[in-house]
Amino acid sequence: MDLVAAAVRAGGKSRMIELVALTLSSLAAGFVNSIAGGGGLVQLPILLWMFPAAPPATLFGTNKAAMVWGTAWAAGSYTRHVHLPWHAIGPACVAALVGGAYGARLASDIDPHALRQLLPVMLAAVLAFTLVHKDLGRVHAPLRSRTRETLLAVLGAAALGCYDGFFGPGTGSFFIFFFVRALGYDFLHAAASAKILNTATNLAALAAFATTGNVWWQYTIPMALANVLGSAAGTRMALARGTGFIRAVFLLVVAALILKTGYDAYAG
Repeated sequence: MDLVAAAVRAGGKSRMIELVALTLSSLAAGFVNSIAGGGGLVQLPILLWMFPAAPPATLFGTNKAAMVWGTAWAAGSYTRHVHLPWHAIGPACVAALVGGAYGARLASDIDPHALRQLLPVMLAAVLAFTLVHKDLGRVHAPLRSRTRETLLAVLGAAALGCYDGFFGPGTGSFFIFFFVRALGYDFLHAAASAKILNTATNLAALAAFATTGNVWWQYTIPMALANVLGSAAGTRMALARGTGFIRAVFLLVVAALILKTGYDAYAG
């Protein structure tokens, strides 16, 4: 009986350690993600390290179930402080939802090996372009007419939504770069717009994971609460410090994503 009791106590402690580690990682992920995207860079490696034998789809689903709340919180905070072009963002949200759902369906039919190898190259191009064009995203100066802005936002949201549902790493950062480069937004408006569309893609992907039973709901509540707290802190800092701060964090996140995805693709 003593051995059984000791095993039960050890199991309880192990579960508590898992919850603490996942909660802290979700807090950090929410903070980073709310500013420049890339929250999965913090949280997913912890999930993969703690549960190496778990199906990847379950870990991705659990990650989405926690991250979507912080992303939605950041989106709401940004919209209260930043004037956004809803004529473009509204239709783009619908496109992002459709793209995310379609991408999630593709994930079960297509091997993403080629995309995994291409991803660090694409991220390196984003980093190089942003570093070379030092004024990129510093001033909010939309480049398109209302009609063209809406059309481009819808096309970009559909494409990146599909990517998020199918594969995912770096979606928030790609959204920010899209709004800065293609539409002429500054980094603050781009981050705000990206959070709204990223919420839509996360919801679409989460629905796909949930319907196939690939979410560990027992971990989701504490992770989601921590993610919201981290997101609230990150959003407050981004709004207070503005475009220059968001640009700097964006560059750091993209550089970290290059290292992580490059290692996964070529050395992992």
